[in-house]
Amino acid sequence: MKYLNDYTNEATTKALDEAGAFFAFSESQFNEQKKEGVIYVSGFGGMLCPKDTYKTLLEELSQINVDGIARDKAENGIDGIINRELANQEVGYTGDITSTVDALTAYGITSEQVQNYYNANRNKFYD
Repeated sequence: MKYLNDYTNEATTKALDEAGAFFAFSESQFNEQKKEGVIYVSGFGGMLCPKDTYKTLLEELSQINVDGIARDKAENGIDGIINRELANQEVGYTGDITSTVDALTAYGITSEQVQNYYNANRNKFYD
């Protein structure tokens, strides 16, 4: 089963490239990648982007995420996504669905949906 990144990675990379954005975690990495005369703004996770393309990039990344979630839902269904995230969040070890609920907030999947699925399929996570 695919993860959200599988649906968004290619489009995200393309959007970052087109915006002139890159990731740098030190001054030397920044200096290696920067273009002279360009003003950069700091984004998330070490991302730097030219100031004049930053707003457009954020809008594109948001839409890429929305589209990726829609594809994930269409391909895997809500139950499949909940199952994947319960396993990914290792609920079988903790018995706590909180991190799964947090991970699925952008999907519009509620705590009640996760809890109901977990209760009905609890044995799957303790094998």
